Amino acid sequence: MKSIYTFVSSPNHIYPDHPERPARFEGLEARLKSFDAERVEAKSATPEEIAYVHDPKLIAGIEKVCREQAPGIIDYAPTYVTRSSFDDARLAAGGVMTCARTVLNGEARNAFALVRPPGHHAEPGRAMGFCIFNNVAIAARDALANGMERVAIIDYDAHHGNGTQAAFLDDERVAFLSTHQWGIYPGTGRSEDAPQAKKRIVNVPLPAYAGDKVYEQVAEKIFRPFIASFKPQMILVSVGFDAHWSDPLTTLGLSTAGYLMLARKVMALAEEYCAGKIVFVLEGGYDPMNVANGAEATLAAATGRGESAASDPSPHEEPDCAARLEEVCRWHGF
Repeated sequence: MKSIYTFVSSPNHIYPDHPERPARFEGLEARLKSFDAERVEAKSATPEEIAYVHDPKLIAGIEKVCREQAPGIIDYAPTYVTRSSFDDARLAAGGVMTCARTVLNGEARNAFALVRPPGHHAEPGRAMGFCIFNNVAIAARDALANGMERVAIIDYDAHHGNGTQAAFLDDERVAFLSTHQWGIYPGTGRSEDAPQAKKRIVNVPLPAYAGDKVYEQVAEKIFRPFIASFKPQMILVSVGFDAHWSDPLTTLGLSTAGYLMLARKVMALAEEYCAGKIVFVLEGGYDPMNVANGAEATLAAATGRGESAASDPSPHEEPDCAARLEEVCRWHGF
């Protein structure tokens, strides 16, 4: 069965000197035709679909500020909007929904939504962290509305997916796991978060320079029991290529080979528990070459094409995270 992807570049969603910019996709766009996957066109999410996650007052407020006051900064991160940003954010959210629905309907085995603006910091009541609407959370709720009973979200962006966690803190139909660099924006994601939702809300804060070896341990020791415990019918993956060792905003240690490994690990879990139903969703990543290489590696895994062409091992020594991972496992009973 085919793999699909969608591409939403939002060229008019741009602000001077901001790292979340259309240029993030420069290297990626040139490679799209080389992907062994079928491109599908995104359809914009409606305000009613966005309201699966977000307060209607927020949705109306974002539209008003974009139409009447933009360009400008709406959050200290800084998160910005332009005149087109409301429509761009609707299309980004809709692109993820388009991919998820196609997989859910059995028309594709898996998918990758290459969209911007990103979404995982956006909380139900506010935009934040370069994110306007929470694309992956909206798609998860849409999947539930279309027959799914349990959806799992794995987030390996360098930053904690605070918005996704907030959306599902008390929703037992959705499980959420985030790996992230501890001590950077937004400052959330402690391993002891959500004691009322152990095994379902899982945070794995990691030290600087944690890379391929550490993430492989995380996948085996934490991803696997997390999925085995929840038994989802679909997995959504928030992929941030800002966990790459050369990202300009963070100091983690993944390489392109590490992203290929992670994609293969979560795909294997999807095959075992979800009949292969998995959708990758782009979040951060602020070096265009890393975004292009990482997306190519992820689609190589999705299509079974083989190895990624990029070879960019981290020059940094990885920290010993065994005690940290054991602490997370004890807390959740994994």
